[in-house]
Amino acid sequence: MDLNITDRFKRITTFIFDIDGVMTDGSVIALESGEQPRVFNVRDGYGINRAIKLGYRVAIISAQNQTGVRKRLEYLGVSDIYIGASPDGKLPIYKKYMAEHGLTEDEVVFMGDDLPDYEVMRTGVLAACPADSAPEILDLADYISPCNGGRGAVRDLVEQILKAQNKWMSWFN
Repeated sequence: MDLNITDRFKRITTFIFDIDGVMTDGSVIALESGEQPRVFNVRDGYGINRAIKLGYRVAIISAQNQTGVRKRLEYLGVSDIYIGASPDGKLPIYKKYMAEHGLTEDEVVFMGDDLPDYEVMRTGVLAACPADSAPEILDLADYISPCNGGRGAVRDLVEQILKAQNKWMSWFN
């Protein structure tokens, strides 16, 4: 792994994720009831939960707004959930979150996959994305997971950062 990216990983205290295409594979099932269920990867969930238990902040900024998704995130221990944002409105939420928590961009990683994430990813934050992201996002990313969205990309990012900080296997040592 690139030494520069490893150095950047060592400063991360906060993870911010999009949902569709990052925590899911981007597929949506449209039910007659209007609900649109998503499928989440259990290992991604374990990575998020582990990061939270180790004291990292985890936030979600997403345009989608389904009750089941919120319940899944709450089950994992995520409390900073900003869902239902306009697809073009992620940047103001990101800036407000940064200010409220006194964060600097060198301690935050944002993982997105498509054009609604572009504005946040070009702010100077450590920009990460799944392997199957939109070409514009792949070009912008500092770290591209070898995994696709909803197929381990979140877990990979969390694991790489915790390994860089010697915390990945800390519970077992």
